Amino acid sequence: MLTAFARAFKTPDLRKKLLFTLGIIVVYRVGTHIPIPGVSYTAVQECVKEASGNQGLFGMINMFSGGALLQVTVFALGIMPYITASIILQLLTVVIPRLEALKKEGQAGTAKITQYTRYLTVALAILQGTGLVATARSGALFSGCQVAGQIVPDRSIFSTITMVICMTAGTAVVMWLGELITDRGIGNGMSILMFISIAATFPSALWAIKKQGKLADGWIEFSTVILVGLVMVGLVVFVEQAQRRIPVQYAKRMIGRRSYGGTSTYIPLKVNQAGVIPVIFASSLLYIPALVAQFSSSKSGWKTWVEQNLTKGDHPIYIVSYFLLIVFFAFFYVAISFNPEEVADNMKKYGGFIPGIRAGRPTAEYLSYVLNRITWPGSLYLGLIALVPTMALVGFGASQNFPFGGTSILIIVGVGLETVKQIESQLQQRNYEGFLR
Repeated sequence: MLTAFARAFKTPDLRKKLLFTLGIIVVYRVGTHIPIPGVSYTAVQECVKEASGNQGLFGMINMFSGGALLQVTVFALGIMPYITASIILQLLTVVIPRLEALKKEGQAGTAKITQYTRYLTVALAILQGTGLVATARSGALFSGCQVAGQIVPDRSIFSTITMVICMTAGTAVVMWLGELITDRGIGNGMSILMFISIAATFPSALWAIKKQGKLADGWIEFSTVILVGLVMVGLVVFVEQAQRRIPVQYAKRMIGRRSYGGTSTYIPLKVNQAGVIPVIFASSLLYIPALVAQFSSSKSGWKTWVEQNLTKGDHPIYIVSYFLLIVFFAFFYVAISFNPEEVADNMKKYGGFIPGIRAGRPTAEYLSYVLNRITWPGSLYLGLIALVPTMALVGFGASQNFPFGGTSILIIVGVGLETVKQIESQLQQRNYEGFLR
């Protein structure tokens, strides 16, 4: 593997792409430490130290921004508005016929949908930036910090507008950096930036677990977390690579004096067909009532119930609701992203068939049956992986930002595997040895 990396840097065009990607990553990480105008840097740093890893409702957004959210920097919103916009456009493609027609137009339609995603990203950045400034001004960004209300000392309209514009511009720059990596670097740019944002929080989270530990000055807990992390990475790699390959054969066709077709291939159905999307959906949905309760000034019964049951990650109602939502969204996302009837029609159009299954409707029913069967273990796997931080919290008092679990480990492993495959394909264009021999 090390010789493969050395070979990658010896190849001029591949070395240029790798260095370009590393340069963009450095620029992105520098931007996550530049505070926006109108923010008291001293107050922010004091509150971040007092928070000591417990980031409450803003934990997921802070993770996707690489820790920039709680420090209220230029890249505070990070990649989250783009992720949200991409998911919304993907869901609307199923609902709006115009977007569905654009998706079928090929490269031109995809470019148009990408343009819509950019516009929606900017709109969401303005909305989220305004919410973040309002939260920082109210002191709710760091609950329990004595100087939380002094993070934004200037409460004027001009200062607020300036802060929102800076964060929106930062989101646009992040989106541009991701597209630069996709065009001139290695891998998918947005995924790489997401990978870097999450990986950047690992050292501090691991060190916080070591400091909180009591056995052998925290080294026992630290070593246990590392060991559990390695086992989980192996498990996630095993499941993410798992496929159900449905064989497909194409009948021979005589056109003139030549015969076409007669080949055999397969349809790869992944066990985790939905990826990390169900976990993001479930987390976002559970954040909504907690956020509404946090900004509500009344002391009503529903607010008390939400604060007691839906804001604590170790509460049984929260655990059960989170798990059931992940299972539901796994089936929901697979249903809208993979259409068995469309696949069956395309196979029938080009003379393909599954051995033992008639073309047309029986093929669609068979694909739907297989997809439902493999989605069950995939959805249960997602739910269990997402609950690992909660188990760590209950088991040995680790913080809710337990690094090896939930969304973080799924994204880290998924992006890492995809990037390695792209580098390996680049290497195989020049010689027939990749990373794995």
